[in-house]
Parts: sequence; C-alpha cells; structure tokens
Amino acid sequence: MKHILAYLKKYRFRMAVGFLIKTIGTLAELVLPFILTHILENVIVTLKINKVISYGILMVAFSIIACVGNIVANRMAARVSTDFSRALRKDLFSKTLYLSARETDRFTIPSLESRITTDTYNVHNFVNMIQRMGVRAPILLIGGIGITLFMDKILALVMIATLPIIFITVYSVSKKGVPLYIGVQKSVDSMVRVVREDTQGIRVIKALSKNEYENRRYDKVNRELSKKERHAGVIMSTVNPIMTLLMNLGIAGVVAVAAFQVANGKSSAATVIAFMQYFTLISMAMMSLSRMFVMYTKCAASANRIFEVINNPDDFYITEKSEAVTDDSHFVFDNVSFSYLGKKDNLKNLSLTVKKGESLGVIGATGSGKTTFLKLLLRFYDTDSGEIRINGQKLSSYSREELTSMFGVCLQNDFIYADTIKENICFGREITDEDIIKAAKIAQADDFITSFEGGYDYMLSSKGTNISGGQRQRILIARAIAARPEILILDDSSSALDYKTDAALRLALSKELSNSTVITIAQRVSSVKSCDNILVLENGEVIGYGKHEDLLINCPEYKEISDSQMGGVLVD
Repeated sequence: MKHILAYLKKYRFRMAVGFLIKTIGTLAELVLPFILTHILENVIVTLKINKVISYGILMVAFSIIACVGNIVANRMAARVSTDFSRALRKDLFSKTLYLSARETDRFTIPSLESRITTDTYNVHNFVNMIQRMGVRAPILLIGGIGITLFMDKILALVMIATLPIIFITVYSVSKKGVPLYIGVQKSVDSMVRVVREDTQGIRVIKALSKNEYENRRYDKVNRELSKKERHAGVIMSTVNPIMTLLMNLGIAGVVAVAAFQVANGKSSAATVIAFMQYFTLISMAMMSLSRMFVMYTKCAASANRIFEVINNPDDFYITEKSEAVTDDSHFVFDNVSFSYLGKKDNLKNLSLTVKKGESLGVIGATGSGKTTFLKLLLRFYDTDSGEIRINGQKLSSYSREELTSMFGVCLQNDFIYADTIKENICFGREITDEDIIKAAKIAQADDFITSFEGGYDYMLSSKGTNISGGQRQRILIARAIAARPEILILDDSSSALDYKTDAALRLALSKELSNSTVITIAQRVSSVKSCDNILVLENGEVIGYGKHEDLLINCPEYKEISDSQMGGVLVD
C-alpha cells in the first residue's frame, strides 16, 4: 500500500480539504441525536413553542450541513480517485510498452491487459471509498462511543463490549481475502487470454466451424473463475452476517439494561432513544468499515499485481562505447547463440558481417530461427553468448532511442490501428506528407490508396480488416521506409503480394533506398534471390551463406527450396 500512498501524495491538499469537509459534515450528523435528547428532556417540558421551534431549526441546520458536507466531500473524493487511477493506468501502460520481450513473455499479454483494466478498477474503488468512508466511519464510531459514554456509561459499556469481537472477526476474515483475490485475478488473466485469442482468430473459428469448441474452451475458464470468485465471495460474505449478529446482540443487551435502568429511575426514555440512534450510527460505521476491509483485500491483491509490473527493474542496460571504428561493416554477428527457455539453442554460433548498403536475405523453414535473428538485432532479447555490433559498437552501447532510430521495421505480425492510412504510415513521427506519399509509391501502395474515397485520409479499421492482405502489407512496408532508416527489416512482409508486385517492390527498394541496408526475411526464394547475400538457417544453425547462384551449387537445402518453388529454373 505504500506505493499507492506515494501516488496519492500529489493529491494530498485536495484530499485534506475533502477530509476536512467530510469531518464537518459527519460531526454535524453526529450531534443530531444529542440535540434531540436535549429537546426531549429539557425543552419540551418548558412548554415554550418558540424554544422548541428554535431547536428544531438548529437540527435542520445541522442536517443541511451534514448533507451538503457529505455531497461536496464525495464529489471531491470521486475527482481525486479518478485522477489517481488515470495516472496509475498511464504509468502502468507506459511500463508495459518498455518491458523487454523476455519480461513481456513472463507476465503474458492477457495478464498485463487485466492488470491495466480490472486491477486498476479495484484500486480505484478502494481509494474512492477510503476518502468517502475512511473519515466518516471512524468519526461516527469513536464520536458515537464518546457521546454515549458521556450520556450513560453503563449502557455505553454494554454496547462497546461487542466491538472487539467484531474487529477480530473482520480482521481474521480479511486476512484470508488477499490470497483468495490474487487467485481470482489469475483466473481473470486466463479468461482474458481465451477471449483475446478468440477475437483475434474469429474468422478462422468461423471458417472451420469451431464455434462450439471455443464455447467449451471459454466455458472451462469461465467456470474456473466462477469457482474462485464463489469461494472468495463465500469467505468474505461471512463478515456482514457475523457483524450484524453481534451488533443485534449488542442492541438487545442495551435494550435489556436500558429497561432495567429506566425502571429504577437511573436513566430516561429520551436517553434510550438517543442511544438507539447512536447505536444505529455506530452500526452503519461498522458496516462501512467491514466493506472497506473487503475492498482492501481486493485492492491489496490488485496493487501487488500492478506494482509488480511498475517496479519491475529495467533490464535494458547500456555499456560504454568503444573507440571509433573505420571499417565499412554495418552490423556484425560474432558467434552468437541464444535460447528463449535456456534449454535448447534457438540460434547457435551465428557469425556474419553485412556491409553498409548491402541487402541480406534470410530464408529457412518455420522455426529455423529467422525471426529470432531479427529480435536479437533489434535487441528485443540479449544474446546468451557472442556479440552483436552495429557500426563497430556493441549493440548494448546504444540507448533505446539511438537503436530504434536506426531501424525501419515491418514485422511478420505487424498491426494496423483504427485511423487514417496517412496516420498509419506516419505512426506519430515527424514525417512530411511528401515523404509519406513517396514511401507509399516505393511500397507499391500509392495506386490503390488514391483509388479510395479520401485517399490517404481513408479510415482503416482496427487490424486493417477493411482492406485486403496485400494492401495491408504494402501500407506496413510504407510505414517501415517512410523515415528512410539506416537498416530496413522486412520480415515475411511480401507473402500476400503477387510475384509482379513483389518484383516491382524489390526494384523500387534497390533504387530509392540504395544507402540503406535491407534485411529481407521470406519463405519465397524469389523475394531474396536478388539480395547481395542470403543466409540459410535450419534449426537455428547456418547451413548456407552467399549469393543465390552460389547457394544453388553449394547448399542442397536451398537448392531444394528453389527447385520446389521455381521448378529448378533460374529466374532473372
């Protein structure tokens, strides 16, 4: 909870004002039964109507103060909790964007989504309630006890005797709530994962008529979530009934003792009436405290999950740069090995040098290590052994900003968001309209873009579902080349293009981006055959490296791929 208090620190003045207003309103509410007792015992007996009316007006005034004070304080509490949760969500979302790929894999995307949504909602609710009831409930409880002790010590002690039992009960149950709600949130993660997978693959599910299968898969995680929610709910729901029972026993005790006191002339009916009103206020305060304890368990569980991400140490370290290097190599892999799980190498002993302005093709079967090669170059992951250098400097010597500014990237699973074509190409960067159009022309996208109503201002749907796969790929390629990067990465980005468009794209790239180093990952030999060098991977190891013509002679695996795709004919 100390992390939440740190976030609330900048709202301390507004919270202090809200607490002050809430205190005034609660004290005004607390004094009403005392005034009523005074009227019944001392004012009515005088038979002076003016005096009765005056005290009645005083009660109305205190009632208005209590009402207005609570309304104003509650509005301030709502504003503070809203601003607080917005700042918390912003920081949590920002942190998720800067998590390394390895850390993202550890937390999982569905879990991060539920932390940003459900967990922040639980914390928001608690912060809102603690401002609304965190002051009012203790004042009603302590103030009510103090006034009743002043009015009649014996009756007050009967009432107070139940309070320690209530506190022990609430504390014991609430202590069990935190691990229970952590389990609930983990089940929420699983449900979010299934929903996310189904929404992304809805077309495939419908095409294969797997609706019922996915319904059963969702029902399984939904039942698991319901089971854990029910278990947590049953445990936490015992608080209110037990507290109500104890409070009712206290009321019964007060009534019994009060009857004896009144019968013996040691108390008055007016005092008993006031006591019942104060007991009602104290009961409300205890109910509020029990709700806060229940919400605290949810908040504590959610806060632990939120700050597990926010306080996760940044594993993007930066080393010192070495002396300037004068060779013409653009990037170098020096005996690099890497494994995602630390068991089997996904890339093993990879060594190669690519000069500035050269083009590199990477080809291999699924799972051969092609995308892993790119992830290491982009430093999504750090190598387990070996070294990667760009412009003669270790990859680890570049800051995030320096590193990302070198690359233009069109990844295999790239995305389009709901905005105009122009904004999807620009992607929040300072790129002129002229450069956007030029990039689209190089990517062979300008013709179909200008055919749309609105042209570059044509609105795309999320994931680009309102355009074809080939059009989507060309927009993504335009995004990658719009800023004229040092190193352009195209990861299977032309798989949906016909051979003619693919050839035109490669020709335009060679002419317009002659100073950029281009890395093309592809399944088709036709997409890489014109590259200066081609890297052939199999099971994470290099089985061929060189020009297309040389690999046809020296690499049987590459020749087999080429023959299967182009019938053994050397295509110019």
